[in-house]
Amino acid sequence: MTTSARKHAAQRPPMGWNSWDCFGGSVTEDEVVANAEFMAAELKPFGWDTVVVDIQWYEPDPGRHAYNAVADPVLDAWGRQLPAPNRFPSASDGSFKALADRVHALGLRFGVHMMRGIPKKAVELDLPVLGGGTTAAQIADRANACEWNPDNYGIDHTAPGAQAYYDSQVAQFAEWGVDFVKLDDVLHPPTQSTDIAAYSRAIDKCGRPIVLSLSPGKALSFAHLEHLREHAEMWRISDDLWDDWSALHEMFQRAARWAPHQVPGAWGDADMLPLGRIGIRAHVGQDRVSRLTLEEQRTMMTLWCMMRSPLMFGGHLPDTPADTLELLRNREVLAVLGNRGSRELVRDHSLAVWKADLDEGAAVAVFWLGDEDADVDLHLADVGEAGAAGARDLWQGADVPVEDGRIRLRVPAHGARLLRLG
Repeated sequence: MTTSARKHAAQRPPMGWNSWDCFGGSVTEDEVVANAEFMAAELKPFGWDTVVVDIQWYEPDPGRHAYNAVADPVLDAWGRQLPAPNRFPSASDGSFKALADRVHALGLRFGVHMMRGIPKKAVELDLPVLGGGTTAAQIADRANACEWNPDNYGIDHTAPGAQAYYDSQVAQFAEWGVDFVKLDDVLHPPTQSTDIAAYSRAIDKCGRPIVLSLSPGKALSFAHLEHLREHAEMWRISDDLWDDWSALHEMFQRAARWAPHQVPGAWGDADMLPLGRIGIRAHVGQDRVSRLTLEEQRTMMTLWCMMRSPLMFGGHLPDTPADTLELLRNREVLAVLGNRGSRELVRDHSLAVWKADLDEGAAVAVFWLGDEDADVDLHLADVGEAGAAGARDLWQGADVPVEDGRIRLRVPAHGARLLRLG
């Protein structure tokens, strides 16, 4: 399997669901299945097709709102994490294959989260590394452990046999039918470039086009862009994003910097959509419906689609409010995710204007970041579309008048209007 096969699997930004925002590290099989079944029934026709089990699926008792100080993962004889059978009953054979098969039967793709490195428990037991002729203790880099999660030590990739650990881990994922891996603590900073390359090599050897997503992306530098494009299909451009307007407001500057660098198969990721019912057992906040207003949610969806960010829904899908669900099923808006390139044209106080190139015509998003509704005149010449004969509001599904080369828009506070011009 080559990297090109992985790139082909992520020609468009991936769209799916991730368990982190609603269940933290404690999601159960029943909860994963409930979200997968809902996605297949309600969202798959609109392009949503990936289900990701986030962190610590290998912990029998992962804690409900915070990590335990000492990790106690289920491991095989080679120090590889196995699903905790008390949380994933179909994994009593030590495999996610049954759950992956169930997700695949729904026409969906199955993903898992992984921390970089090797489990501390495997190092303490000095378990052998499959195919490496070495042991966990001999390849561990104890000085390069994650600062915020207790699970693993780093790996010393200069040690003989070190690559074999990732090779064996990813080979097992391929046997299970994993389609997507979210690799964490590689962009915190510092960027763990050696780990990223090693994990990418392991995927290329495994015989399955597993899409590689990197996280979390705090203070990520463009100096790593070519390396990221070579070794991953998506990478976070921010730390964890939650349901707070100030955090969404801050994302505009990141989106504007990264959007011009998006290319098929290599996507900057603005993070999960913290929408719907979140915080059920999460590490931030209590059980709640997203605190973002409907207009702020529409702004988020508009910005993510314009910049071509992957779309990973964070809420418990069966409990999604109807108005939020409709944001996820607007075909005209989601079509903008497949644009050929986008950029911010205007940023002036509370006004931001973006343009995306479509196969026919262009999409223009007008954002108003201020706290009161605003009237905005969009002059078509200012967005390079002076000859456009008409305009359609994609959220409203209705044409809007063009008069003397101008469109007059009422934009809600913290809101967006999304137009297709042509």
